[in-house]
Amino acid sequence: QVRLVESGGGSMQAGGSLRLSCFANEFSFDNYCIAWFRQAPGKDREGVATITSSRSTKYTYSVQGRSTISKDRAKNTIYLEINNLKPEDTAVYYCAAKRIYGVCTMTPRWFTYWGQGTQVTVST
Repeated sequence: QVRLVESGGGSMQAGGSLRLSCFANEFSFDNYCIAWFRQAPGKDREGVATITSSRSTKYTYSVQGRSTISKDRAKNTIYLEINNLKPEDTAVYYCAAKRIYGVCTMTPRWFTYWGQGTQVTVST
Protein backbone atom coordinates (compact mmCIF):
# COMPACT_ATOMS: atom_id res chain seq x y z
CA GLN A 1 0.00 0.00 0.00
CA VAL A 2 1.34 3.41 -0.96
CA ARG A 3 2.01 5.66 1.99
CA LEU A 4 3.42 9.12 2.42
CA VAL A 5 4.79 9.88 5.87
CA GLU A 6 5.52 13.43 6.97
CA SER A 7 7.73 14.37 9.88
CA GLY A 8 9.50 17.40 11.30
CA GLY A 9 6.61 19.44 12.63
CA GLY A 10 6.36 20.92 16.10
CA SER A 11 6.31 24.20 17.99
CA MET A 12 8.71 26.85 16.76
CA GLN A 13 9.58 30.46 17.36
CA ALA A 14 8.91 33.19 14.84
CA GLY A 15 12.07 33.95 12.91
CA GLY A 16 13.28 30.38 13.16
CA SER A 17 13.43 27.66 10.54
CA LEU A 18 11.84 24.30 9.94
CA ARG A 19 12.53 21.34 7.72
CA LEU A 20 9.72 18.95 7.00
CA SER A 21 10.30 15.53 5.47
CA CYS A 22 8.01 13.38 3.36
CA PHE A 23 9.00 9.77 2.86
CA ALA A 24 7.29 7.49 0.38
CA ASN A 25 7.17 3.76 0.55
CA GLU A 26 6.23 1.57 -2.40
CA PHE A 27 7.30 4.00 -5.12
CA SER A 28 10.13 6.23 -6.25
CA PHE A 29 9.56 9.96 -6.48
CA ASP A 30 11.32 9.99 -9.86
CA ASN A 31 8.15 10.10 -11.96
CA TYR A 32 5.94 12.03 -9.61
CA CYS A 33 4.83 15.55 -8.99
CA ILE A 34 5.18 16.19 -5.26
CA ALA A 35 3.58 19.08 -3.43
CA TRP A 36 3.44 20.43 0.07
CA PHE A 37 0.12 21.82 1.22
CA ARG A 38 -0.94 23.37 4.48
CA GLN A 39 -4.24 23.95 6.18
CA ALA A 40 -4.79 26.39 9.00
CA PRO A 41 -7.87 26.17 11.24
CA GLY A 42 -10.94 27.46 9.44
CA LYS A 43 -9.12 27.91 6.14
CA ASP A 44 -8.93 26.00 2.89
CA ARG A 45 -5.98 23.78 2.12
CA GLU A 46 -3.41 25.80 0.21
CA GLY A 47 -0.45 24.79 -1.89
CA VAL A 48 2.93 25.82 -0.51
CA ALA A 49 5.48 24.36 -2.92
CA THR A 50 5.79 21.83 -5.71
CA ILE A 51 8.61 19.89 -7.32
CA THR A 52 8.30 18.05 -10.61
CA SER A 53 9.96 14.82 -11.67
CA SER A 54 12.57 17.00 -13.42
CA ARG A 55 13.11 19.01 -10.20
CA SER A 56 11.44 22.22 -11.35
CA THR A 57 10.04 24.02 -8.33
CA LYS A 58 7.33 26.57 -7.60
CA TYR A 59 6.29 28.32 -4.44
CA THR A 60 3.26 30.14 -3.23
CA TYR A 61 3.77 33.88 -2.87
CA SER A 62 3.71 33.88 0.93
CA VAL A 63 6.82 31.66 1.20
CA GLN A 64 8.75 32.80 -1.88
CA GLY A 65 12.30 33.73 -1.03
CA ARG A 66 12.30 31.93 2.30
CA SER A 67 11.37 28.39 1.34
CA THR A 68 13.03 25.49 -0.48
CA ILE A 69 11.53 22.23 -1.67
CA SER A 70 14.03 19.53 -2.52
CA LYS A 71 14.30 15.85 -3.30
CA ASP A 72 16.75 13.27 -2.01
CA ARG A 73 16.52 10.41 -4.45
CA ALA A 74 18.66 8.04 -2.40
CA LYS A 75 16.41 8.44 0.63
CA ASN A 76 13.21 8.71 -1.41
CA THR A 77 12.36 11.75 0.63
CA ILE A 78 11.07 15.20 -0.20
CA TYR A 79 11.98 18.11 2.06
CA LEU A 80 10.38 21.47 2.68
CA GLU A 81 12.45 24.12 4.40
CA ILE A 82 10.95 27.41 5.52
CA ASN A 83 13.09 30.14 7.03
CA ASN A 84 12.10 33.29 8.88
CA LEU A 85 8.98 31.58 10.19
CA LYS A 86 5.91 33.70 10.85
CA PRO A 87 2.86 33.00 13.01
CA GLU A 88 0.82 32.78 9.80
CA ASP A 89 2.86 29.70 8.84
CA THR A 90 1.00 27.84 11.58
CA ALA A 91 -0.92 24.98 9.98
CA VAL A 92 -1.04 21.25 9.41
CA TYR A 93 1.37 20.51 6.57
CA TYR A 94 0.70 17.69 4.13
CA CYS A 95 2.69 16.20 1.31
CA ALA A 96 0.90 14.90 -1.76
CA ALA A 97 1.94 12.98 -4.85
CA LYS A 98 0.70 12.30 -8.34
CA ARG A 99 2.40 10.07 -10.88
CA ILE A 100 3.06 12.34 -13.84
CA TYR A 101 6.19 13.43 -15.63
CA GLY A 102 7.30 17.02 -15.95
CA VAL A 103 4.31 18.95 -14.67
CA CYS A 104 2.84 19.85 -11.33
CA THR A 105 0.09 21.93 -9.77
CA MET A 106 -1.12 23.27 -6.44
CA THR A 107 -4.69 22.04 -6.90
CA PRO A 108 -5.43 19.59 -4.06
CA ARG A 109 -7.98 17.47 -5.94
CA TRP A 110 -5.39 16.72 -8.65
CA PHE A 111 -3.30 14.57 -6.32
CA THR A 112 -3.57 10.82 -5.81
CA TYR A 113 -1.71 10.20 -2.57
CA TRP A 114 -1.64 12.16 0.66
CA GLY A 115 0.24 11.93 3.90
CA GLN A 116 -1.40 12.17 7.31
CA GLY A 117 -0.10 15.66 8.00
CA THR A 118 2.24 17.17 10.56
CA GLN A 119 1.38 20.13 12.77
CA VAL A 120 3.53 23.25 12.69
CA THR A 121 2.88 25.94 15.29
CA VAL A 122 4.80 29.20 15.15
CA SER A 123 4.66 31.53 18.13
CA THR A 124 6.06 34.98 18.80
